[in-house]
Amino acid sequence: MARSSAGESVLHKHLRVLDCFDAWHPFLTLSEIAESAGLARSSAHRLVAELEREGLLERLPDRTYRLGVRLWEYASRTPGAVGLREIARPWLGAVHERVRQHVQLGVLSGRDVLFIERMSTPDAVVNATLIGGRIPLHASSSGLVLLAHADPSVIAAVAESDLRVYTDHTIRTGTELSAVLRRVRAEGWAVTEGHIHPESRGIAVPVHGPDGSVYAAAGVVVPTDGSSPAPYVELLHRAARGITRDLAEAYRADVDERPHGIRRLMRGSTRSLAYLESLEHDPADPGLS
Repeated sequence: MARSSAGESVLHKHLRVLDCFDAWHPFLTLSEIAESAGLARSSAHRLVAELEREGLLERLPDRTYRLGVRLWEYASRTPGAVGLREIARPWLGAVHERVRQHVQLGVLSGRDVLFIERMSTPDAVVNATLIGGRIPLHASSSGLVLLAHADPSVIAAVAESDLRVYTDHTIRTGTELSAVLRRVRAEGWAVTEGHIHPESRGIAVPVHGPDGSVYAAAGVVVPTDGSSPAPYVELLHRAARGITRDLAEAYRADVDERPHGIRRLMRGSTRSLAYLESLEHDPADPGLS
């Protein structure tokens, strides 16, 4: 891989540009990209031009940039988060029908929980999550579930970091965090009462993958009303078990089917999936190449 004179790979510099965009900053000018990425304007201009040429960035008429559709195309092909989201959506929908507040699915990403699905209603309580958005692991119920089952090095890194404080109830110290994580492991669920917003309570449970590891966290954000979290925990555990069963089925290798075939990671009518599979195996069809 080509590297600059400073030892940083060219790929890493391109990723620094792409990392400037998030749910709160979907549109950026060249100057904003250069400042956010810590690049000279001339370097940013060259990198942005290359990314635009490859369809990874798009330039708008007002001379701002946004992430390109080609990135979405790549993301839609991965059997990771997208496949998980596809499999989990019916189960999360069932929880949402009962709760009528926020229901969400998060995965571990560095020291954050990355939310890949969220269902809400217009009159639901305050919730800081967005699809594609991040929240520090220590501050949310989903994050605590993921952190409780993370590698010890990740736990240590978070515990030793400067923990962001949102409210008077947010976890502030590594000692407090360690105690909470022990409780989460013992009880099998996490609750955060007003950790991000005083009116909101997060409740989450782990979603296990086929190998028994924790793949994700399924959670709800509901009003902080003093009620027992038990009914929510029961609903979430039921959904998590369903997601786990479907994940195991999705990644089960059949004799006559590849272990990660299109049928197992997509939802749709039986005839539609059969047709898509026929195209997948047709070398003359360019649509799924």
